[in-house]
Amino acid sequence: MSRGLANNNPGNIRRSKVRYKGEVQPSRDPSFKQFESPAWGYRAVFMLLHTYRVRHGLRTIREMISRWAPPSENHTEAYIRAVAADTGIGPDEALDTLDPATMVPVAAAISRVENGTVANPDEIRRGWELFTT
Repeated sequence: MSRGLANNNPGNIRRSKVRYKGEVQPSRDPSFKQFESPAWGYRAVFMLLHTYRVRHGLRTIREMISRWAPPSENHTEAYIRAVAADTGIGPDEALDTLDPATMVPVAAAISRVENGTVANPDEIRRGWELFTT
């Protein structure tokens, strides 16, 4: 099992001062957050991507993934291409982070890249419900 899935953190969100609902405190992982369930981990993915749009003005897969998976740690262009291919959304097309038809596939694609396996769609949908309630 991948580290992200073991941590219920399908986006491999790094530890930071930001606290998310459903986050395990303290994380037992020295580098990454842990969540109570995969659904809480997906909620955090949706929250972080929405924050990228609202606070940082990042509107596209290219802009968001460039921040999510910077070139100093990742092959960012390959990551961008994978998310765009998985979702059918162009890398420079603006995303509506409040649209589940857009963001559920984006979260699934991020999870697949991060964990090397297809995401559980039920967990992603539960994460979306937690995000929107």
